[in-house]
Amino acid sequence: MTEVFVVRNQLGHYWGKSRAWVDGSSARTVMRTRYQDEAVNTLFELSSKDIELRGEVVAAELSERGEPVIEPSAIPLPEAPGSEESTKESAEASTAETAQADRPDRAADA
Repeated sequence: MTEVFVVRNQLGHYWGKSRAWVDGSSARTVMRTRYQDEAVNTLFELSSKDIELRGEVVAAELSERGEPVIEPSAIPLPEAPGSEESTKESAEASTAETAQADRPDRAADA
């Protein structure tokens, strides 16, 4: 019996090896442990940092490749604050502010 334990949150996302939530579409990125108590400790640490987390420790069989057999989440991951799109929006806002600051006569009219 080759069984491992993974941590899953209320949205069906799994705790990843990169210390971030992953959707489970790539099982090799999901953190797994042989021992249930290690997974419980991980869940406890995560929930102490995020009081809204509703997680669970799930037992999963290993595939022939040594990856957990899990069901990917149907809910997309939330966008991270430093992601590409939010960075683009903040850069556009900064450009607009700079352009307005370069023209003091326009700023006084506003």
